[in-house]
Amino acid sequence: MLPRPSMLRALRLSTGNRQSPVLRNALQCRFASTEPPKLVGPMDNAFNRERLAVKHHAAQSAGSVVVPALIIGGLNAKNLWDEHWEHWEHMPPLEERVQYPYMNIRTKAYPWGDGDKVSLFDPFNQAIQS
Repeated sequence: MLPRPSMLRALRLSTGNRQSPVLRNALQCRFASTEPPKLVGPMDNAFNRERLAVKHHAAQSAGSVVVPALIIGGLNAKNLWDEHWEHWEHMPPLEERVQYPYMNIRTKAYPWGDGDKVSLFDPFNQAIQS
């Protein structure tokens, strides 16, 4: 925030017309006129060397750790999926769902399809209402 003109006027009266360049520069607020100094590179110390070594090690081990982990995880998920559906095949069929009068109350039809099903309706997993 810039100083108020009354404050500047009081400062000018108290110092007279002879302002030193240091005081003049201190009064001028140049917030966005200069850029902050840029880092040329990290300093050569033990901390930065260790960080660089960790980064290099992570880049090298990414391919040899992540890819096999994804393959093993995918095979595990596929085996669990197959076991799940084998279990469902041995179960007796599910009983019919009771249609209560408070279910699927709609005041107007949906603007897509036949107007009776939501946009993400899945006939394999969801009961078809009559």
